[in-house]
Amino acid sequence: MLEERGVATVAIGLVRSHMEKTGGPRGLWVPFPLGRPLGEPGDPAFQKRVLRAALSLLEREAGAAVLEDFGLDAPGQAERAGWSPPFALPAPSEPSEPAAWAAALREEMALVQPWAERAQARFGRTTVGVSAQSPEAWPAYAASFLAGELPDPPPPLPSPGLALRFLADDLKAYYMEAAQADGGAPSNNQINEWLFRKTLAGRFLIALRRCSLASENSALKAAGGRFLVPAQWVLREN
Repeated sequence: MLEERGVATVAIGLVRSHMEKTGGPRGLWVPFPLGRPLGEPGDPAFQKRVLRAALSLLEREAGAAVLEDFGLDAPGQAERAGWSPPFALPAPSEPSEPAAWAAALREEMALVQPWAERAQARFGRTTVGVSAQSPEAWPAYAASFLAGELPDPPPPLPSPGLALRFLADDLKAYYMEAAQADGGAPSNNQINEWLFRKTLAGRFLIALRRCSLASENSALKAAGGRFLVPAQWVLREN
């Protein structure tokens, strides 16, 4: 509709197969991790390069769909030798009951909290806050899904599936910010490796994903399957 009214459009996308199916007028596919369409944070020069590549497609005439690849990896994604968070957590084990999951997550979050606060002071901001719930409420609310419930979403969120998705976003941000409270940033792979392999929070998210995929609620199944855990970090049972 925008194109029909004379407004040229371009999309930057992270999943090439989706861009091929939607067939927008102009698209730039970038080979970066989900959530980072312009590359690594804190690198304005590279981000401007991506934006210029996308905006250059606006010079193409409307007609056949244009889809081009951005042929560079984002700098800063290299592994940072010897990286580890500035705090240690007990080795995670999976509880057998939803209430035990909530209690265990609450205990682990108490260890992470000082570092999350330290990170917020260091960077002067936080990305935590989309779930419309305080961190104290996350363990019990998330565990209710493991118990087979569909709890009421906190206002203004419209559905339990969306509430769970945003809770997961907040939980991941809380831990990832805390892990970077001191020192330089790790690579995306390093921080995900730590979160999903070495924390109870990561195991909790994987358990919630399994639970969501088994749900008869289609919205919960979609949210849980797509947004809680990146596919490459799902623990496969042998």
